Parts: sequence; structure tokens; C-alpha cells
Amino acid sequence: MKFGIIKERKNPPDRRVVFSPEALLKLKTMFPDASIKIEHSDIRVFPDSEYQNLGFEVAQDITDCDVYFGVKEVPVEALIPNKKYFFFSHTIKKQPYNRKLLQAILEKNITLFDHETIVDATNKRLIGFGRYAGIVGAYNAFRAFGIKFELFQLPKAETLNGREALISKLKRPILPPIKIVLTGKGKVGNGSKEILDAMNIKEVSLENFLTKNYSEPVYVQIDFLEYNKRIDGKPSSKLDFSQNPKDYTSDFDRFTKVSDIFIAGHFYGNDAPAILTRKMLLENDCKLKVVADVSCDVDGPIACTLRATTIADPFYGYYPAEHKEVDVFHPAAIVVMAVDNLPCEIPKDASEGFGETFLEYVIPAFFNGDKDGILERAKITENGKLTSKFSYLQDYVDEK
Repeated sequence: MKFGIIKERKNPPDRRVVFSPEALLKLKTMFPDASIKIEHSDIRVFPDSEYQNLGFEVAQDITDCDVYFGVKEVPVEALIPNKKYFFFSHTIKKQPYNRKLLQAILEKNITLFDHETIVDATNKRLIGFGRYAGIVGAYNAFRAFGIKFELFQLPKAETLNGREALISKLKRPILPPIKIVLTGKGKVGNGSKEILDAMNIKEVSLENFLTKNYSEPVYVQIDFLEYNKRIDGKPSSKLDFSQNPKDYTSDFDRFTKVSDIFIAGHFYGNDAPAILTRKMLLENDCKLKVVADVSCDVDGPIACTLRATTIADPFYGYYPAEHKEVDVFHPAAIVVMAVDNLPCEIPKDASEGFGETFLEYVIPAFFNGDKDGILERAKITENGKLTSKFSYLQDYVDEK
């Protein structure tokens, strides 16, 4: 089995990589039969020399490999026919902008595995950059707060050397007694929680958060049943919510009345109710000053997420009265952070963490006959056709 580490070709440039040099060395130690080749890249966070110094071949031509590992979508013209690819394809939700990519993958007889579809037998995602999105998203929330109220100036995360450097910068400002609400208890939400805890911000109970005043910054981390309720008032449960999301409505407004910063790290299903509605944002008692939408679903559950922002220009002001974008310093503006590629700001940490989980869950499947079904569940295309699990995409690929 010959693995190829491909160069990232999507713009804006992404410096992340599936495997750091050290992770590849560990892979080779664990599976001596594996052959590995790295495509030359002048943007990768780990320079070619770091791979070469550990004995790995770096080349311009890696067409002799069997399986290719990348992060972002591979441009159609760079796809090599009759090969296996792993990358985030952003096609499984029928994203219109990547229809031609999936069509090309089928035409070129490529077997596609999407990082997002690598799940265990219970359909739980096994790998991803979610933790690092949560870390950077929380950092950006405080950076936005400091800018809006001219309290302090934090440097951009991309200019710092990873998680520990972010935490070091965040420990310096003296914060007023603000309240922070964090949604989500998955990898994204817990990534943000890491930052709040490292800043020594006090975590309080839901009831105390809603009813008590504090002389110091505090936060609460809530899951979906704590900001959604059944419309008919009947008891709710995780199973019932997953089966009947349309029977629920958001009661997040009880948090908007007391929160200064909202860090959105939730997972959002297609039929779930909106979380932060325009009506909530229009209320006179809405206290929100910063919304850091780490999950970043445009036109989704967070009404003020009008568009994705960029690492270069991460913030805009949202004017609730007219539901439009304004300057951050507009007196009635809520600052919105909706960067959709946050892990790119700490590419070294993100790549190292991603490689560890990929080595743990995915690589063994190539050498144990895929006994746990990891590869089979993740496979979107094979032999020029969609696999049965992803046959729902047929109408998507048939469109011209």
C-alpha cells in the first residue's frame, strides 16, 4: 500500500496537512509495509525538509501512489483517475458549489472517502478539526469584545504559534463581569471550553447563570435540550428531539437576556429549530454584544450570521433593527465572528491533532481488512458509482 500526502491547492491557501512528519514516522513504525510519498509544497506548515530529514521521499510527481490524503477539496484538474482519495469534499449536503467535483470523481472512477463520513458503528464522527475550530473561535470572541469596546487589542490568532500562545495572550486582559453562553458539548464546544477554563473563567450552573449577578466573568455550557423545548410543553428527551425536531422550538431567548457573549459551538441538524432568531435579537432586553458563530451555518440557526467571514477580515457589525451588516463600531451593532476555516489559524496544532486521530482510527483499517467497517462506512463513491449509503446524492450529481 503506497500512501501519498498531497499538496493543498484550494484558495485561499490552507497550510494544514493530514500527517505531520512525526505522525508519519509513527505510522511507518506501526505498519512497516506502508510506503509513503509526500508531494512538494511551499505552503505546508511543515516544510519539505522536515519530512526529508526523517527519511521520507518528497517529490513533484506522486502519481504512483494508491491512496491520497488531503485536507480541502482537490481541484478537478488535479484529480488522478482510478485512485483512492481522502479529503473534505463538502458534497454530502448537496452543496451546489461542489457538484462538478463529485461528478468528476465519478467520471474519473475515483474512490472517495470524506473525512466527515469517517464514523464508528453508532455514526459518531471519529476525526476532524472541530476542537481547533472551538479553540480559535473562543479566542476570536474575546478579540472581538476587546475591539468593540476598545478595552484591549489581541493579535490575530494566525500570527501566534498555536494554542498555548493564544492562552498566554488571553490571560493578560482584565475582563469586566461579563456572562458567556457556550452551546455544544461536542468537539467544537469542548474546544471553546478549553479556552474558557484556561482563562480561569468561572463555570456556573444554568440556573445560577440565568438568575444571579456576578462580580467576575462567568460562563455556562449548554446542550441542545437546554435551549430547545417541545412546542406542546410535553417532556423532552434526546431521542425524542432526534426523531421529532419539528416538534421543538428554541427558548434561547432566556440566555440572550443575560449574556454578553455567545459562542456557538453546536451541531445543527437540518430540521432542528432556529436557535437565535431575529425576533430574539430585536427584543429590547437582548444583551448580546458578540456572537462568535464557530459552527458558521450561513442562513441557518443563528439569524445574525449573514455570511461567512475570513481570517483576513473576521468581524462585521449586525444591526438587528434592519437585519443588515454595519460597521463594528455602530452603537447598536452586535459584533459577529463567522470565520468558516478557523483551524487554519493554528495549522501546526490542528495538523498534529488530526494526524493522531487519523492514525488511530483510519490507517489500521488498511491493514486489518477493515474489520470495524471504518472504510466501508466512509466510502462515498466506488467503481464510478455512488455507494448505497450515499445514493441519495444521485439527483445531485445528475443535475447539469
